Amino acid sequence: MSELAKPRLLTLVVNERSGGGRAGRMLPKVARRLRDQIPTADLNIISSNSWADAEKLTRTAALQSRPGDALLVMGGDGMAHLGLNAAAGTVTTLGLIPAGTGNDFARGIGVPRTVDEAVGAIVAGKTRTVDLARISNATFPTRHVGAVVSTGYDARVNRATNRIRVRFGPLSYGYIALRELASFSPLHYDLMLDGVQRRQEAMLVAVANTSMFGGGMRIAPGADSADGWLDVTIVGPVPRTVLLRLLPSMYSGKFVAHPAVEQVRARRVEIAGDGLFVMGDGEELGEVPVVVEADPGALTVFVP
Repeated sequence: MSELAKPRLLTLVVNERSGGGRAGRMLPKVARRLRDQIPTADLNIISSNSWADAEKLTRTAALQSRPGDALLVMGGDGMAHLGLNAAAGTVTTLGLIPAGTGNDFARGIGVPRTVDEAVGAIVAGKTRTVDLARISNATFPTRHVGAVVSTGYDARVNRATNRIRVRFGPLSYGYIALRELASFSPLHYDLMLDGVQRRQEAMLVAVANTSMFGGGMRIAPGADSADGWLDVTIVGPVPRTVLLRLLPSMYSGKFVAHPAVEQVRARRVEIAGDGLFVMGDGEELGEVPVVVEADPGALTVFVP
């Protein structure tokens, strides 16, 4: 069979443990629908058994793609993070099937929240091109982040949430946020925003490509994943009681009205400081100093 005659290839990489095993339970239904409703495509299903395995599988699938092929990832924010890193800058289209607990990147770019609707978007075949954030530090010379890069209080909450044994779904982040607050103090930041230096104390500095993190917290409510900009939210030093009052309004985004909250936009953000580390899309991404840059139009995704 010639290259031109080969059918379109859909490669589905799934973490069957995502969402407490929800992804594995829904996989047969998802596979059946994709085969039935996209009969002109070949579907290759691969179940990953580790982070390293999933990273290798997604990257291989993307690099081997021809125009028209697609990489589909089914799981939570971790699988989305691997999928977008694999597909960024390639000809493959990324399909996100959110079966985890947070699914922040998927929600931020307009992918439906339910598995059925997300699969429906893939079947319909409509796509859009979105931006990504690209980071560089000692751990990752180049790494993409779809949602938010965190470095302060938010990063500490994120890392602690990843490490707890008993999870409460999206509420886990809020629970840990309250726990971490008891011992948290403002951090010193050395920032460079599009070449303009700033040195200040802050509770957090979040660099956002899309609006949400932490299972639905709208840390940058005005962020647009297709405008070529990064939205930077800075929460200045405030008493713990004030931050406690702000936490619930982060889910609506209304916290940005507080005078201690500043929002700026930039294409390149450099972050350094003592006691800071980097989280992106819910994953640990090494230490500061880190450079975060907008990468416009880096990814093509299926959306409704």
